[in-house]
Amino acid sequence: MITRDLAVALRAAGLVWHPIEGDRFQLDLPNEVELESEADVFTVSGMTIEARQTPSGTDLAFNGTTEWALDAVTLADAVWLPREDQLRELLRGTFRSLERLDDTFRVRVRISGEDLSFEHPDPAEAYGRALLELVSRSQ
Repeated sequence: MITRDLAVALRAAGLVWHPIEGDRFQLDLPNEVELESEADVFTVSGMTIEARQTPSGTDLAFNGTTEWALDAVTLADAVWLPREDQLRELLRGTFRSLERLDDTFRVRVRISGEDLSFEHPDPAEAYGRALLELVSRSQ
């Protein structure tokens, strides 16, 4: 799983999230709202947390979770933690390869004719760093 810092950087760079079943996220609530669970990772699931379309956008509704004081949060109050396969898919045609090295993984991409590589011990983080470069260049 990618780090929260990388997920926040991807969001700030312009990555748009359209929640689907199985997506993971963390809360990113305003400073005046203090919850112990901001660091918890939640999963979109029709049974507990579902994405609901509202006139103002998409809300993540917490269904039947008694430990929660929240009924729902907006997408702006959530940080998407995309999975490795989602990151790879978002790289689309820029993706060239994933290579396992001794103690790290290397993701190779081609962006605007330039061959780039991103290394990290966690392959998802390497994919995420490559995606951040792609999204940042497209803005």
